[in-house]
Amino acid sequence: MTTMGALSAYVVANQAIQTADILQLPPSNLRRELQHPPCRFHVKQPTHIFQILATHGRNQKPRMSAFAVPDENNKAEMGSSHDDPVLVLSKSNKSSKDPDVKVVASSSHSQANFCPNSEQTGSQGILDKLKAVHLHVLASEQWNASLLKLCHRNYLVSATNLVHYLALKCLDLEQLNEDLSSVGLLNLETVNSHILASLTAAIRLLETLKLNSLNTKENIGPRIDTQNRIDQLKNEKFTIHTMKKAFSDGELLLGPLQHDKTTHIMVTVGQEGLGSETLITDLIKMGASIIRINCAHGNPSDWSEIIRRVKRSSQLLEKPCRILMDLAGPKLRTGKLKPGECAMKISPKKNATGNVNFPAQVWLCHKGAGPPPAHFTPDAVLFIDDQEFFSKINVGDTVRFHDIRGRKRMLKICRRLDVFSGTGYVAECSRTAYVESGTELYVKRKKLKFPIGKVVDVPSIEPFIRLRVGDLLIISRDCLCEQDELPGPTSSAPIIACSSGLLFDSVKPGDPIAFDDGKIWGVVQGTSISEIIVSITHAGPKGTKLGSEKSINIPESNIWFEGLTSKDLMDLDFVSANADMVGVSFVRDVRDIVVLRQELEKRKVQNLGVVLKIETKSAFEKLPLLLLEAMKSSNPLGVMIARGDLAVECGWEKLADVQDEILSVCNAAHIPVIWATQVLESLVKSGVPTRAELTDVASGRRAGCIMLNKGKHIVEAIKFLDGILDGSSIKM
Repeated sequence: MTTMGALSAYVVANQAIQTADILQLPPSNLRRELQHPPCRFHVKQPTHIFQILATHGRNQKPRMSAFAVPDENNKAEMGSSHDDPVLVLSKSNKSSKDPDVKVVASSSHSQANFCPNSEQTGSQGILDKLKAVHLHVLASEQWNASLLKLCHRNYLVSATNLVHYLALKCLDLEQLNEDLSSVGLLNLETVNSHILASLTAAIRLLETLKLNSLNTKENIGPRIDTQNRIDQLKNEKFTIHTMKKAFSDGELLLGPLQHDKTTHIMVTVGQEGLGSETLITDLIKMGASIIRINCAHGNPSDWSEIIRRVKRSSQLLEKPCRILMDLAGPKLRTGKLKPGECAMKISPKKNATGNVNFPAQVWLCHKGAGPPPAHFTPDAVLFIDDQEFFSKINVGDTVRFHDIRGRKRMLKICRRLDVFSGTGYVAECSRTAYVESGTELYVKRKKLKFPIGKVVDVPSIEPFIRLRVGDLLIISRDCLCEQDELPGPTSSAPIIACSSGLLFDSVKPGDPIAFDDGKIWGVVQGTSISEIIVSITHAGPKGTKLGSEKSINIPESNIWFEGLTSKDLMDLDFVSANADMVGVSFVRDVRDIVVLRQELEKRKVQNLGVVLKIETKSAFEKLPLLLLEAMKSSNPLGVMIARGDLAVECGWEKLADVQDEILSVCNAAHIPVIWATQVLESLVKSGVPTRAELTDVASGRRAGCIMLNKGKHIVEAIKFLDGILDGSSIKM
C-alpha cells in the first residue's frame, strides 16, 4: 500500500471521522443516500453538489468519501459535528483488503438529476470537472484548518500545498488528465509544487477562451462561479511564483548551490578522515558541499577533529561546506565479534595461470609520518618503528624479511615521496607475504645484514561469520562471540550478539529476519528469553560474511522503538553546538517528531536543520503526517531516502515506487530530499561504475542532494559525480 493509498479522502460522516473509516454505501441505495448527504450544509442558492466517490477496482463499488458545495460566498463548505478537523488515515487492515481503491470526482447540477456515471463532453465538461477538483482541494484546506494553524509561519504555504496535494492524490484523475491533454492543457500529475495555482490558472484559461462555443450557448443549469475565489487567490499566497519561492527556501537547510550546480553532494567521513591530512580537503575541492558524520561510530573527540578539518579546508578553498550529523537512533545491530589476528596480507596481482602481472605496491614510512599522499593508493601500508629508517635505505635497495610462515620475502624500494609529516618510500613485492607486528626488516650489503627496524601497528583482521543457506545462527542477548569462520558443517551453530532486548521480545517463530541491509535473510526457528535461533534462507553462493555492527531488520514484526535513545540525547548536545544539521534515524511515528521538537526547544536551537531519515515502512506510510508535525517548528527541514533499510522494510521490488512517492510528497511540501545509499557504490569501491549506477544518479538529480558513502576511490567518485551534476552538462 502506498502513502497516498493510506490517506483516505477527507471524511465527512461523524462516525467515519471517529473510526477513521470511509462511509460504506450500498450500491442499491447510492443515489438516494447521495441526495441526502449525512452532514449539514447551509445553501441559500440553487444547489450544485460536487461528490467525491471512492470506487473499488473492477467491482466499482462506490463509497462516499467527501462532499463539497459552495455557500453564498462561493466558498467550499463542509458540515460536521466535530469542531477540530482531522487528517484521517484509513485502517491498515482495510486498506490491505482493498488494494485497488480509486477515488473519482463527479458533479451534479441539482440534487434531482445526479448520476455518478454521467459523462460530459467538450471544454465545458472539462471545466466542470476542474471546478469539482478545485472545490475539493479548497475543502480539504478548510477541513484541516486547525492542523495547518499549528504549523510555523515559515511553513504555512508549504504545508497548505501538501494538503492540496494529498486531496488531489485521493482522486482518480486519469480521464481528466487525458481530457486536459486533448485541449493542450497541463497534466495534473506534474503540478505537485503548486497545486491550487495551477488549477486556478487552468480554470481561468478555459473560461476565458471558451473553447467549446456550443456548451457556452446552452443553459446547462446553475453555474458554479469560482471567479471571486480565483480573483482573491491572485493576490494571495498560493501563486506559482510564491510556491517556487517557498521551494527555494530549501537553501536554508543545504546551503546555496555554487556556480551552475543543480544538486548538492554529501559525503560520509569517518575514521579515514582522521588518518589522512588531505582527504577532507580533496573531498571539498572535488565538489562535496556537505560532510556527514555518523554518530553511531566514533566519539566526540573524533567528531570535533573532523569538523575542525572541514572548516579549515572550507575556508582555505573558499568553498562553503556544511556538517550533517546523524544520530544513531534505535537501530538493531549485531554485537562485537572477537577481534581477529593482527596480520596483513600483501598480494601481487596475478593472471589466470598464476604468473605475476603487477607486483603489490607497499607504502613504507615511520609510524608518525601519516598515510601516503592522495594520488597514490597502495595495496598495503607498513609502519616502521625506527625513526632513522630513512637514513638507512635508498631508492634501489632490497629490503628483506621473513613473513609469518617463515618464508623469505623481499621489498624493492622504487621511489621516495614527501608527505606533510615526513617522508615515505614506495616498494614493490612480487610474492605473496603475510606480515605481523614485530616483523624485522633488514638490508644486505657486502653479505652483511643491516637491521633497519620492525613493523608496528598492523591492524587486526576484521572478524566475521560466514553464513550459507541452510546454516543455523544463534542470536544471543548478551555475549562476546569468539568464533571465527566455521571449519565444517559438523561445528556448532555460530553465535552473534544483539544487546537490544526489544528484538527478543518482539519476534516469534516464522518471522523473516534480515542482516546487513538484506545481504543475508533467514527465518526465526525458535525463541527464548536470551536466544533466537535463525535458519538462513538467503546468502551468496559461497556464503556471505556477517560482521560486527551490521544491521538487523525484522520487517513483519510490530517492534516498538523509543524515538530518541539516551545516547541520542547526549549526542544531540554535541550536534546542537557543532553541526549545521541533525539527521534523525529510524523515525516511525509522529511521537518521534514531537520528542525531537521538544528537545530542540530545550536547547534553543531554532536554526539547526532537521533531516528526517525515511528508512522504515511506518515512516513511509506516515510521511505527510511526519512533515506536518515537523513544520510546527521553524527549524529548516529535509528528508533523506535511506534506501538500505527502506528496501528491506518495504520490499526490494517496491523500492523504485517508494522513492518516487517520497520525492513527490516532499516536492509538494517544498522540502529538499537527500538521495542516499549505494549511490555509485561500484565506482567508490572499485573505481569503475556500473550502467545501472549511472541511471540511478540521473534519477537522483531530482533530489536536492546526493550522498556518497566512503570507499577507496571516493575522491574520484566525487569528481565524476560533480561532472554529471554540472548544470551545463545536463542541458542537451
